[in-house]
Order: sequence, then C-alpha cells, then structure tokens
Amino acid sequence: MKVPSTTDVVPTSVGAEPHRPLYHFTPPAKWMNDPNGMVFYEGEYHLFYQFFPDSTVWGPMHWGHAVSADLVHWTHLPVALYPDSLGLIFSGSAVVDWKNTSGFGVGGKPPLVAMFTYHNMAREKAGAQDFQSQGLAYSNDRGRTWTKYAGNPVIPNPGVRDFRDTKVLWHEPSQRWIMVLAAADRVRLYTSDNLKRWEQVSEFGANIAAHGGVWECPDLFPLKVEGTNETRWVLLVSINPGGPNGGSATQYFVGNFDGTTFTMDPTFAPAIGAGGKEASRGVWLDHGRDNYAGVTWSDIPTEDGRRLFIGWMSNWDYATVVPTAAWRSAMTVPRVLTLQRTAVGPRVFSTPVSELRLLRGETLSMPSQRLSGTTALRLPRGTTPASAEVDLELRIPPGTATDIALELSNAAGDVYRVGFDASAKQFYSDRTRTPHGFSQTFATAVHTAPRIANDSIVRMHVYFDRASAELFADGGATALTDIYFPSEDFTTMRLVVTGAAVRLQYATLSGVRAMQK
Repeated sequence: MKVPSTTDVVPTSVGAEPHRPLYHFTPPAKWMNDPNGMVFYEGEYHLFYQFFPDSTVWGPMHWGHAVSADLVHWTHLPVALYPDSLGLIFSGSAVVDWKNTSGFGVGGKPPLVAMFTYHNMAREKAGAQDFQSQGLAYSNDRGRTWTKYAGNPVIPNPGVRDFRDTKVLWHEPSQRWIMVLAAADRVRLYTSDNLKRWEQVSEFGANIAAHGGVWECPDLFPLKVEGTNETRWVLLVSINPGGPNGGSATQYFVGNFDGTTFTMDPTFAPAIGAGGKEASRGVWLDHGRDNYAGVTWSDIPTEDGRRLFIGWMSNWDYATVVPTAAWRSAMTVPRVLTLQRTAVGPRVFSTPVSELRLLRGETLSMPSQRLSGTTALRLPRGTTPASAEVDLELRIPPGTATDIALELSNAAGDVYRVGFDASAKQFYSDRTRTPHGFSQTFATAVHTAPRIANDSIVRMHVYFDRASAELFADGGATALTDIYFPSEDFTTMRLVVTGAAVRLQYATLSGVRAMQK
C-alpha cells in the first residue's frame, strides 16, 4: 500500500471538478466516510475522518486529518493514523486528557488521546467473530503526529461480530472517563480512570427503537433543555440500513445518565409520522438519506458552550458509485444541536453554525407579498443557484392543501425540489428528476420528513452546494439532507406554489463563497 506524502493531500481547486462543493468539507482526493476524532484544542477544531488514500472506493481505512480555526476554512494535514499488524483503523473519537490521567503527557501539557477501532481483515475473512478491538494513540504536538499505545488493544473483542466506534467523554461528577461503544444491536458503556483500563458497566438499546440494521457510531453528551435549568443526556446511534427514507441514518434518544447507566426519559415519545400516525420507534436526527455517522466535537470551551456536530453526507446504499472522479463524499455543514420541548416530547434541533456567515456573500431580500403559481427568484450578482443560501418564511392558510417548493433546474432538464406539503404535514426532498443511472436505489422515491410544529408559519432555511441540499425547517425542528448529481450545475431557481396562495413573510437569498484552503 502506498504511503501518501504531504503532496498527496493537495486538493484539486475547489469547484473545478464536477460536483465538488464550494463550502462543504471534502477530502483532497480519494475515498472518505465517517467523521472521527473531532476535538478542539488550542484554538483548532480537529476533523479526522475515515480515509482510503489509494482509491475512490472503500478500502483499508486510515484516519485522514484537517484542522480549522473557524469551522469553515479547513487546512488539510497528512494522514494521522495508518493500519498496522492489529488491523485497519476504523471510527473512534479523541479527547484532551487535561489531567494527564493516561500518563501520556509531557512537559506539563495535556496530551490528545484518540481511541479507535482496530479491524482485523484477515480474521474476518477467516470467519472469526472477534476481528474488532479497541486501541489508543496519543499526540503531544497538537495532533500533528501520533504514537500508538504499546498496550493495544485496550479492549479485546468479547466475541461480538460488530464491536466498534468508540466515543469517549470525561464525566465530571464521577471524575472518570466514560466510553460508549456500538455492539451489534445495542451500545455498551464502559468506565476508566486512565483511558487504558476499561470496565463495562451497562448497556442500552436491545429491542428499543429502530433495528433495521447494525448500530454504529454512537455519541453520548448532556444538553440543557432550552428555556429551563434542566439538563438531559442525548444518545446518538447511527443505523445501516433502516433509515426513515432507506439505507443509512442516525437516530437518537433523550434521557438521563448517572455515570453508569443511560435511562430513556419517559416523556421521550416515538416519532410522529405523516398525517399524525405513529412512525417507528426511531426518532431521527435528520430525515434525509445523506447524513450518516455524525458525532460531536469534544472539549469545546465552556465559554462557547455549543454542542457541535458534523456528519458524513452520503449513504451506504450508493456511496461507492456516485459519479465523482477524483474524490468521493463530503461532510454536512457543521451544526449546533440543541434540546427543545415540543408537543411530541423533547427533541433535538439542528441549526447551521453561525460561522457559515463568514462565507456569506451579497444578500438580496424579498419583501412581504402574496405568492401563487411560479415565481422566479433573483439571486445576488455573481451567485448561481448551484451554491446559495435561501432563508424564507411563509404563512399558509389553515386547512389548505398547498404545496411550496424551492425548485432548481438547468438547461439539461434536471430538476431538484425541496419543499413542504401542507396536506401531508411534511417536508420533502425530490431528486427523482436528477440523473441517477449509477444506482438503482438512489432516486426511487421522494424523501419526506414529518413536521413537528402545527402552526401556519413555515420556515425553510436551505443550503445548496452544487451536489447537495440541507434543509433546516422551523428553526431546526426538522432537518433533511440529500445529495444529487445534475448533468451540469443548476442555473435557475424558482419558488413554486401549488394550490392556495401563501403569504411570503420574508426571504433572503445569499451567495456562499468557497471555504477550503
């Protein structure tokens, strides 16, 4: 296997390749999937990711690496972790060991410690069940170089086939480390005093919520309930397959954690599907098909206080065949997760980070007006619908069957729509009229997401970026992320109202500049 040099991680000019986004994170070249090891230290956000430097399809996993001072301008760094005799380097997390509990620190400075899953391909091919185990690595130079712990693996496999994706956090009340780990159809929780010796203390999730596929990439963190002094704990679990619109997706649970056991909050009700019908027990962080394996940054400073999240913007149903040549996959925009009380129970809201405004170009505003039929939307000079930010609020007459859509199109006849169906009380993303011959599962249906709010004001905040759309509806109550691959960049944007007229309360249309260095 070729060992990439620093020059191997110089990306093609952003936007020069077909479908390469302007402001979403992409690898410089080759294959990328899950985000890993996200940690903040000494003014830098670290983003590691599952990376195969030799091909644009999945292969022996490394940890790719990039850093940013502001979450939107990223600098690519050399590969952080390589496969070794214990296996490939699968997903995991990183923390700052402020108290040097591990003993890895030098010179009075805390080390960065990464915990990851080893995947022994030879043992898997031989038919063994115990081919995944957990390892450690540490860094004393701000994450630029990493040393693997001589005592790896720190958690041998107990005989579970799918035993992976460690997420580590410091639990201040108990003064110890907590780790949540996916184990087939559930998560297991472990504790440690030093990051090297771990004891399993509980598990959660068997026969609870969606189980259409294996559980992966868990995350556990506290969130204050907005508008109160209460704190709850949120557990994220990605699942593949079994998502609400097919394939990969991330569900979550809200509850309490006492340092040993996670207990689901009794007010955490099942998701409500279209028309008020009860959906599966899974409550979804994002209803689109292309937000998977996302987790949150550790060690965000207290004065910031945000819970910051990013996900892999693809789906295992088609990730290896999407029509990009030099690279595959992007990440979602970074998001802020908050916990809100709603009519259907506590829910996690997702909103784009405020730092994205650093990339915002000229903005045009539309005045309040009555809208019906089709309205062409004028964008700022130098901005195309392919990469733009649209924020609008509409008042829909009660009891009407109105459908509202932001529609992108091009001269090749490709059309993409993202909108709201008032009669079904659901948001939707429709990529069925974009090219999809590369996959039989890519565009088989319109993707939908139930609306939580029940008033007449609908807000849609959408980020378009050449090959993707991310909808944050009703202040982040509903998120819906989809990718698409038009024959050529979209050049026209329209607002299409079908049914009764609506009142546009306001709309802003902005250009978004390229971000990657």
